[in-house]
Amino acid sequence: MVNSDIFLTHSLRDARIARILTAALEAIEPGRIVRDYLKRASLPAHDRVYLLGIGKAAEPMVLAAAEACPDFTKALVITKHAVSPARPHIDVMEAGHPVPDARSVMAGRAALDLASRLSENDLLLCLFSGGGSSLATSPRTGVGLRDIQILTTALLGSGANILEINTLRRHLDSFKGGGLARATKARVLTLLLSDVIGDRLEVIASGPTAPDPTSGADALGVLSKYDIQTPPNVYSVLSSQRVVEDLPLSRVTNVVIANNVAAAEAALIQAESEGFQTEVLRTDVQGEARLVGERLGERLQRASREYHRPFCLIVGGETTVTLQGSGKGGRTQELALGAVDALAGLQDVLLVSLATDGDDGPTDAAGAVVTGDTAARARAAGLDTNDHLLRNDSYPYFESLGDLLKSGYTGTNVNDLIFLFAL
Repeated sequence: MVNSDIFLTHSLRDARIARILTAALEAIEPGRIVRDYLKRASLPAHDRVYLLGIGKAAEPMVLAAAEACPDFTKALVITKHAVSPARPHIDVMEAGHPVPDARSVMAGRAALDLASRLSENDLLLCLFSGGGSSLATSPRTGVGLRDIQILTTALLGSGANILEINTLRRHLDSFKGGGLARATKARVLTLLLSDVIGDRLEVIASGPTAPDPTSGADALGVLSKYDIQTPPNVYSVLSSQRVVEDLPLSRVTNVVIANNVAAAEAALIQAESEGFQTEVLRTDVQGEARLVGERLGERLQRASREYHRPFCLIVGGETTVTLQGSGKGGRTQELALGAVDALAGLQDVLLVSLATDGDDGPTDAAGAVVTGDTAARARAAGLDTNDHLLRNDSYPYFESLGDLLKSGYTGTNVNDLIFLFAL
């Protein structure tokens, strides 16, 4: 169970709101979701079961699968933060995120080695979640880890969305875009905790067991769109790639078991039980974080005139940040910062921006809280909102005000949630 007190900040003191955020996270607790699925599902016929978890939620997903399938032969967990004690027959590897590192290459090799040793009578139960694209990698011949690091970093700072970033990742990596499925003779069942708008299988963890509908030309198009120089060796590899159609779909099944919609709906149910007039506005929001924050601040302005109080409007999705400065922050914090001026002076309103994994950018915050008093409090503290936006420096801004959300590691990941409250 999530302790709702972790969401309290200087401005967020309402226990009802903390319970709403808690309900959203509890609905997407990966261990319970995996256990529930395996209780009601019939696994493909098999002699032996192997478990492979990759992503930020890999550890609880694999532990739940091991509980449901106690006769499993071996398990491999590849994750960002390992928190559980060692278990028999379960190997755990930590690796780099959001940019892969040498550990990611070792993890990719370990996963491919596990899969390649299995027979046609074995079952490989894969448990994938957000972050998997970076945590396990196997660079294609002609591409080095450094190439992947440089290009990934450039795209992450360019404002590219996850569909675009993972298009490039799939074509630089033999593990992704169905590569894992092609490497094994086993039957494959993949359970996916989706952190991707639209739940596109090839995008979640870059689709190790899913067909890739794109080509190397599409990846080159992404680099061209954001004016990112392509090294000659990478250009040679990408220009020679076509759409791959040899994935053995007859023995591969991919199932999305939870997503952002599930979290938003759970929050809606809890908000209604707390007495709020509640609506999920959308779960597919994208775009530049500061601009989305500004628009949502304006939406809360209008809603404060249109709805009876108290109300709670819920938005889900994933925004992007185009880096202009060298400040500290993440997309949910920058989204909140973008809403500050739009909410200035409004009475009894809050915008709460939350990364469901508890990990917003290279910080220890999950997001931030904005109220109608934030702008005035910032001025009194000598903080210039626009200056912090220009420098992508949202973390120090909200840290000074005591309004960073610091939930800690949540063990799950289904994109971001933004809540618009009026009390």
